[in-house]
Amino acid sequence: MSASLKPLDRQVIVITGATSGIGLATARNAAARGASLVLVARGADVLDAVAATIAAEGGEVLAMPADVADRAQVDQVAAAAIARFGRIDTWVNNAGCTIYGRIEEVSEADSRRLFETNFWGMVNGSLAALPLLRRQGGALVNVGSEASEVPIPMQGMYTASKHAVKGFTDALRVEVEQVDGAPVSITLVEPTSVDTPLPQHARNYMDREPTLPSPKLDPHQVADAILDAATTPRRDVKVGVIATLDVAMQKAVPALGDRLAPLQVPRQQRDEPPVHPAGALYTSGGDGRIYGKAGG
Repeated sequence: MSASLKPLDRQVIVITGATSGIGLATARNAAARGASLVLVARGADVLDAVAATIAAEGGEVLAMPADVADRAQVDQVAAAAIARFGRIDTWVNNAGCTIYGRIEEVSEADSRRLFETNFWGMVNGSLAALPLLRRQGGALVNVGSEASEVPIPMQGMYTASKHAVKGFTDALRVEVEQVDGAPVSITLVEPTSVDTPLPQHARNYMDREPTLPSPKLDPHQVADAILDAATTPRRDVKVGVIATLDVAMQKAVPALGDRLAPLQVPRQQRDEPPVHPAGALYTSGGDGRIYGKAGG
């Protein structure tokens, strides 16, 4: 049974990581198109401010502070969405973080925390959403990265987590869509470098301030891909020409990709000392900004 997805102005959408970057851009775009929203992030103050802005502009919105790494908190988000709106039509697993540093340097505690957010947070959201989406049909959208298929040096644990996101999403899609024939669309969105505050929120082991290599996508472009997957069933979506080219090269000539990958190391560093090396790995990093630090 194929999924029949509603227009956005008839949808209730849950978005995790909703207080900055891609998540905030998706919330803003979805609200502008008439969707009712359940916004999720760790920082209650910023989350409330984002929700208040959307509500002041006429949007229907529920703010739910939660750490996606905690399954009980994610289940509470799902229950609150049902209590407020009666259903969930699309669930977007977007919350994520990164670590800059060589794999051998990164502590086990930091690596595990990254996986708790990037991988287990996505698993928790998927498993909380699926029973509700199966009832009337809907979309599950997991935000991966071109790093789901391409190695990124100096972000090795991030790369590993995004590979795990892809493996889980692909297996889940087969079980739900093909084995069960459930009316649920499961999509993996894989953007290239995006102009968000992700580097400023990162745990940083380098002796320089991190950045993302240019050219960088506008976060609203990724948000549009996510919302397209909420209304039209998609298997996976590469966002940005660079993502398409990088993944194609990695599949066709992986040895060449390995030799070119070191070129990304200097392109991930700004010529200035680290500003906040601890980042937001263990604390809320959402700051109500869609775009990242200028330059770099």
